[in-house]
Amino acid sequence: MKISVVIPCYNEKTTIEMIVKAIRAAPFELELIIVDDASTDGTTALLEEKISPLVDKIIYHPVNRGKGAALRSAFAVVTGEIVLVQDADLEYDPQDYSLLLEPILAGKADAVFGSRFMGGRPHRVVYFWHMVGNKFLTLFSNMCTNLNLTDMEACYKAVRTSILKTIELRENRFGFEPEITAKLARTKCRIYEVGISYSGRTYDEGKKVTWKDGVSAIYAIIKYNFLTP
Repeated sequence: MKISVVIPCYNEKTTIEMIVKAIRAAPFELELIIVDDASTDGTTALLEEKISPLVDKIIYHPVNRGKGAALRSAFAVVTGEIVLVQDADLEYDPQDYSLLLEPILAGKADAVFGSRFMGGRPHRVVYFWHMVGNKFLTLFSNMCTNLNLTDMEACYKAVRTSILKTIELRENRFGFEPEITAKLARTKCRIYEVGISYSGRTYDEGKKVTWKDGVSAIYAIIKYNFLTP
């Protein structure tokens, strides 16, 4: 079964080559699609000059539009039967693909969420308040969707392409996570969750999510569960 790995990328010059090589080492037939969201740190040149032979397709946004918009661009051109979202940094390890994909490959699931808060996989210890915020957003999302996820905000999500193509996604930035969660729940598809490893980075190392994204996520949870079809 062919898996399409999609990578939204913005200013990840120091990590993008390493993550691409790690993905290529995963034991699956993978289609690899990168969306460069108008990077300004030299990422674009690196993609053009060095990384393009290692991937199947690179899409270049002329202006920065956000993670959700980058993912929509990638979803529009995938050809695999499963779509897997991978961030361009090194926080998430492609060695976990086997764990993430197993429920779908076994015919048990239509979508699988990775969780940084379950299982015995290794985790870097970083920000307490980020953990609190993530758990609050997950709890609020669960109350609205009637799911029992432990980590709605985690990057790792694998979805059958046939399911994904039935969903109209609108969020341009980090509201993508609560939006796709709400809309997957609405389809009544089979959702699984698996524990994954996590090597969180600091803001000095390039972390981009802030408290403002948390506020936007609260609005997105309300919007896509109650206000928008």
